[in-house]
Amino acid sequence: MPRKPPLRERIVDTAVELADEVGWPALRLRRVAARLGVGLAEIRAQYADLDAVANAWLGRADDAMLAVAGRAELAEASPPDRIAAALTAWFTALGGRRRMLGSILAYKLQPSHIHLQAALVVATSRRVQWLREAARLDATGRQKSLEESGLTLLFAATVLRWLNDRSENFERTQGFIARRLALADRLMVSWIKVSER
Repeated sequence: MPRKPPLRERIVDTAVELADEVGWPALRLRRVAARLGVGLAEIRAQYADLDAVANAWLGRADDAMLAVAGRAELAEASPPDRIAAALTAWFTALGGRRRMLGSILAYKLQPSHIHLQAALVVATSRRVQWLREAARLDATGRQKSLEESGLTLLFAATVLRWLNDRSENFERTQGFIARRLALADRLMVSWIKVSER
């Protein structure tokens, strides 16, 4: 008989399953506990609150993005292609749950949730740093700062595009990523040429 995944993983799986049924805004941790047949204290021992469960779900997408770094076929790919592969892996890992991500972000961005907004900024900054690692970007100094700013804007814009993308396999979002990366690559090459003068 196969072993059950750890409770921490089952909590996220069950929360996602319930969110598919009732929507993220109506999800309650007591429902997760009831479906798992555990007490609320056992849930709290793993996650401080529902937002922490949401962050764990997004963490799975981060893991999928980082798995791209080990793909042999990307070793010789261009930086834009590696970034595109990492971002595609991140969105693919969300399994098309656009409403769920939209609800999570809407909750975090409510005016009264300043603490969640600050945490979202920090999480996005960290995610961009891991994106740089997955894409094997090694720049330092001013170029690194430009990459970080550009990737942060690209990530935020791509999330917004993906939330409204109804194309098969989010092809429109992937096209958006490719176009933005091509433009950024041209701008970066121009900037390097100017700075070398």
